[in-house]
Amino acid sequence: MLQYADDVRTTTRPIPTEATRTIPVAVHALDPLSRAGVVSFLRQCPEVSLVDDSHRGGTGVALLVADTFDETALTSLSRLVRADRTRVVLVLDRIQEPELLNVVSLGVTAILWRREVTRDRLRQAVLSADRGHGDLPPDLLGKLIGCMGRQRTGDGPAHDNGPTDFGMLPREVDVLRMVADGMDTGEIAVKLLYSERTIKNIIHTVTTRFQLRNRAHAVAYALREGYI
Repeated sequence: MLQYADDVRTTTRPIPTEATRTIPVAVHALDPLSRAGVVSFLRQCPEVSLVDDSHRGGTGVALLVADTFDETALTSLSRLVRADRTRVVLVLDRIQEPELLNVVSLGVTAILWRREVTRDRLRQAVLSADRGHGDLPPDLLGKLIGCMGRQRTGDGPAHDNGPTDFGMLPREVDVLRMVADGMDTGEIAVKLLYSERTIKNIIHTVTTRFQLRNRAHAVAYALREGYI
């Protein structure tokens, strides 16, 4: 997915003053057209220094552009957030509620709709991500608040009042409990009223966040920590 990593070339752009710290930003996109548009906007921002995806020079921001948040995007996002001190800005066409929780659980707090992207909005999102602040569209923020509220009160699909905390979401516990019961991905999807892709994303997010090897390791971890 990251085959269009930004290459660094000399460009005409405003020169920041010595007191200005530029933010290294690597752009990742599925298609060259999306990447070219984002790069064109960012080159007009004096606070931004475009780098390629091999950059390891301390704090930086990775900007990931995708149509939807699918399993491919989740894999790429997981790789990006594991990079040392890297913050992520997501630019998407749409995202479903379960995937939104996966994104937030990985520590991403800056998301833009592709239809609303302008130079100023990209600049604002990059600055917010670099500072560790949140930047979500109002409708997405409302969806997130409502979703988290349902998770906390147990009104989500197939929620059981098992032991949970901020480390693992109730929905993730539900999935791992069913994996422990011997159910396959399709059966879990039917039980929880989710797609099979969503169930796979949930398991992948858990194994990535807690640095587990596979779903069996995830079940063992959940049992050991008292989640199930």
